[in-house]
Parts: sequence; C-alpha cells; structure tokens
Amino acid sequence: MSDKKNQDGKIVVKDLRKSFAALPVIDGVGFSVAEGEFVAIVGPSGCGKSTLMNIIAGFERPDAGQVLVDGRELTGPSPKGIVISQHGSVFPWLTVQQNLMFGLTDAVHGGTAEEKAALADHYAAMVGLKGFESAYPHELSGGMLKRVEIARAFVVKPEILYMDEPFSALDALMNLRMRNELLRILAEERHTVLLITHDVEEAIYMADRILVLSARPTAIQSSFEVDLPHPRRLSSPEAQALREAILKELGL
Repeated sequence: MSDKKNQDGKIVVKDLRKSFAALPVIDGVGFSVAEGEFVAIVGPSGCGKSTLMNIIAGFERPDAGQVLVDGRELTGPSPKGIVISQHGSVFPWLTVQQNLMFGLTDAVHGGTAEEKAALADHYAAMVGLKGFESAYPHELSGGMLKRVEIARAFVVKPEILYMDEPFSALDALMNLRMRNELLRILAEERHTVLLITHDVEEAIYMADRILVLSARPTAIQSSFEVDLPHPRRLSSPEAQALREAILKELGL
C-alpha cells in the first residue's frame, strides 16, 4: 500500500522494494514528506524500518523504486540531509567544539576559524552545553553526548533530518528531555524530519503525521494525521485515542 500523499514533496519515495538473499524485506513502499513536515514511521520489530531509512537517506540502494529529494533522484547520501541514529557518531578524540566544527567545510559554509568556533558555541549553548565546549566525550554523560550529536546535526544547517531510533539508548526521563529539546530547536529552525521509531508515544508526541508499517515484507499499512498542538499531553483523550488506533494497526 502506498501513502495517499505520494504526489510531491521535499522527499518522495516511490514503490521501494528490497530483498536480502531472496527474502523480501520491503514490498512497494511509497509516500512523500512535505517541506517542513515531521513524519514518523512506526512498525513491528524486524519489519525493515532501518533498512527503509538507509535507502531513503541514500546509504543503500533499493532493488526497485526510487527516492527523490527536491525532485531529483537520490543515488547516494544527500548533502541536504544528515542522520541521527541510535548508535551515535560523536568523535571521541575531539572536544565538543571540535565535534561541532567538524562538518563546517570551507567550500560549503565559508567563514574564518573564529566564526566557525562561534557558530559551534552557539549551537552548544542551544542544546544546553554552554561551558562544556572544551570537554571530551568521555567526560560527558549519555544524555550530554546525544545533545552533542543533535547540535552537530543542526550546526551544518541541514534541510532534512533523518532520525533512526535516536533516543532509544537513553533512560525514560532523558528521552523525554531530548524530545523536548529537539522540538524546541525545530520551533526555531525549520527542518524536514523523518523519524523511525518503535515507540508509538514518541511518534505521537513529536510528529505531524505517522505512517504504520506492516510486518515483513513491509508496506505502509495506514497513515495518521497528528492534529494536536504542542506541547502535547500524551494523557489527553485525543492522544490516547490515536495511540489505541495505532496499536490496533500493529496488532496490539
């Protein structure tokens, strides 16, 4: 099944198919993400969510179908997007400031070393790491490391954020804090976001639209608009009704 919004958008996914050793994993997935939209994808464990994200972000090729970004077919990772994953990608040998400056290339971003350092420090402060610019990753907590990763994603001004279970390794309280941190930044800076998550409540809390995947070989089973103002209360009757509807689609 293809999502009904598969017409145009910042990201357009057309009839993706992928198999591994003759085992079908993705079976005709199609949808689009409008510019500035936050779309979450949820599905049962092992259904192929991360494989789908890798294809959409350009790190893996589909057997059939295509991904378009701004109307152009994606043949590899796009410079317009950046990935935040559950595994983390902070360089342990660099300080917080150096990690944030790493992606600020002269060809794309310009500016002097001092200007880049000032920009890095601005985003460090934005995620609550002011005063830790000279700290190394081993001196930071898990939550602070995730803040570094988010700041490093935003400092390069990506048009698209690809997020694959970004907060799954955090405890429940830090998970909620990081969700709020991300939403606060997104309210200040407009980005298109695609989130892969197994957490239905996380999807409801953050996304504008939620796509539910079927079991493997995965296809889009249903789509839900999240027409709830921020900040959202997951205990509200509307959020609970949406949660029950999505869980029903997941067979729970």
